[in-house]
Order: sequence, then structure tokens, then C-alpha cells
Amino acid sequence: MKAPGPDHPIRISPHTQRVVVRFGDRIVADTVNALLLQEADYPPVPYVPRADVDMSALERSTHSTICPFKGTASYFDLAADGQRAANAVWSYESPHDAVSDIAAYLAFYPSRVAISDR
Repeated sequence: MKAPGPDHPIRISPHTQRVVVRFGDRIVADTVNALLLQEADYPPVPYVPRADVDMSALERSTHSTICPFKGTASYFDLAADGQRAANAVWSYESPHDAVSDIAAYLAFYPSRVAISDR
């Protein structure tokens, strides 16, 4: 486990815009309660509360990854309207203390869904 710091900062803040996530023609998330995670030099990532996600479109995957700064990420496949995207969604369900705010949130790969911030 590594802690965020000056060499690898992680900032989590309320997202100031509405976030809508579409998978094909289906809206799978719509929220004004997203968090924005900015990690080091990576592009910012909106994290959407599970309460604002259509969980019926998600199927838990067996895939997982480990980030030394955030913890173990669980993944979900998206399946809706005859389409499927493997490991399109991730979640840190038991994140390290430094990023505990994202525990009940999901993030989506922008290459597999359409994410609009309005």
C-alpha cells in the first residue's frame, strides 16, 4: 500500500456537473452526485454513486486489479439491449483510507460507454 503525496497526489471532490453514462441507447447512470477523482497526471475520472446506476445492466466480472494507492478494484461487465462490454465498470469497494470516499461509487471506461458532463 502506498499513500498519496506530493509525488503522486490524489484529490477527490464533488463533481460540479451532472454526469450521464450511456451504453448504446440505454442510460445506465444519471447523477448530480458524482465525485471527481484526479490522480497524479491522469485524466480526471467521475465516480458515480451506485444509487444512481442502473445495476440491472451490470454483471460482476471475475476480473480484478490492484492499485497501490487505492486498493483492489472489482469489475463489472455491461450487458444491455443485446450488447456486451467486458470489464467496462470498476469499483473500489474497500478502498484504502486515503480514498475511502469512493467506496460506494462506480467508474466507467470512457472507451466503452458515452459519458457526458453537463
